[in-house]
Amino acid sequence: MISRSAAVLIVVDIQGNLFQAMQDKDNLLLNSIKMIKGAGVFNIPLLVTEQNPEKLGKTISPVAQELKGIEPISKESFSCWGSGLFKEKLEALSRRTVVLMGIETHVCVYQTALDLMQNGYAVYVIADAVSSRTKENSALGLAAMKSAGAYLTSTEMVLFELLRSAGDAKFKDIYKIVK
Repeated sequence: MISRSAAVLIVVDIQGNLFQAMQDKDNLLLNSIKMIKGAGVFNIPLLVTEQNPEKLGKTISPVAQELKGIEPISKESFSCWGSGLFKEKLEALSRRTVVLMGIETHVCVYQTALDLMQNGYAVYVIADAVSSRTKENSALGLAAMKSAGAYLTSTEMVLFELLRSAGDAKFKDIYKIVK
């Protein structure tokens, strides 16, 4: 199970023009915000990336508002791991469990997941907080990540796994997020 002390949440490229082209973008947005809020409840660090923001736009406003001053890492490589700044910030956290969400499932999320696993990270992909322009590409990306060793999960699964018990002092905060 995911441990609060070992996890980091990575928000991949939920930005401008790219977000507008996503399949089921309303659900993607809803679950992304829930997950970011939940990470805040548990004090789980966040890393946020933007793919070529000059051309694709910045992180969309509803997500950016939840980031509480976290500055997105601009990248050109599809994999987040291809960014030296991303690698440096992730490794500085000394956490080996990555919870991954964002877009596109079959490109940036997929390539990031593979690179992270090849570098010794356990990767949990939030299936209801990733998307692609087509349902088929999203499904293929999820299947490929699972086949490579990533764990597929959902927003609520992650939040309740981090919570572990209704007796936890943070239960009411998480319940407010998921209801």
